[in-house]
Amino acid sequence: MLEAYPQNRLARIVLWSFAALVMAFLMLPTLVVVPLSFSASNLLEFPPHAYSLRWYENFFGSATWMAALRTSLILGTLTALIAVPFALLACISMNRLGGKTAASIQGILLTPSVTPGILLAIGLFFVLAAQRLVGTLFGVLVGHVVLAVPVACIVLLPALARFDWNQVQAARSLGADWARAVGGIIVPQLQLSLLSATLMAFLTSLDESVISIFIASGRNSTMPKLMFLSLRDQIDPTIAAISTLWTAIVVVVVVIVALRQKA
Repeated sequence: MLEAYPQNRLARIVLWSFAALVMAFLMLPTLVVVPLSFSASNLLEFPPHAYSLRWYENFFGSATWMAALRTSLILGTLTALIAVPFALLACISMNRLGGKTAASIQGILLTPSVTPGILLAIGLFFVLAAQRLVGTLFGVLVGHVVLAVPVACIVLLPALARFDWNQVQAARSLGADWARAVGGIIVPQLQLSLLSATLMAFLTSLDESVISIFIASGRNSTMPKLMFLSLRDQIDPTIAAISTLWTAIVVVVVVIVALRQKA
């Protein structure tokens, strides 16, 4: 009988083959976009009949696309800087409180992650419209943070569950306040989890389109919104170039995090 982790060679081959098929199923649709981004045609065609860098030149030479890229990167960075500390403090509170109180807090924090995006976007639109924040960078940032906090909590909660709180109690008994205990003991030992949470919060903001469509406008439009509008109005192969660059950025960041974890 095979154990939970297969030891014989045949079981290993079957397991790795299945994993490879799953990865191929998930990755092939994304990889197909890469050759499309180098097509010389004015239409999206696969395989391309001729190759060119014209769509990358069109992207980097467009003031509109560059403004949207800058906005998305700013929003992603600010979202990560705000959402991760908030999520860390919330997870610490849930871990320390426990019981029904922690369950209630967790339910509230994770609600945006299980709420349909369109409903969340409509609700945020009316709330922000009442404050005249629709179309502003701050308004879009609020929406992205609302989505990023649950993602960061999901990453940090298991890490804090394994944390040895006796160290914090020892520091507190020696006169350290909570701020110093968090910054000097908890944060250094959760570096990898915090880095992963930061990455996930950044990518959540970078990839968010529904909230951006409802709230962002003008010079505060994000890349996903501009991509959606471009596909709605016409088929522009520039989208394939942007998607390829987006995928490359994500892969590079994930590889850096993975190497950091092994170090």
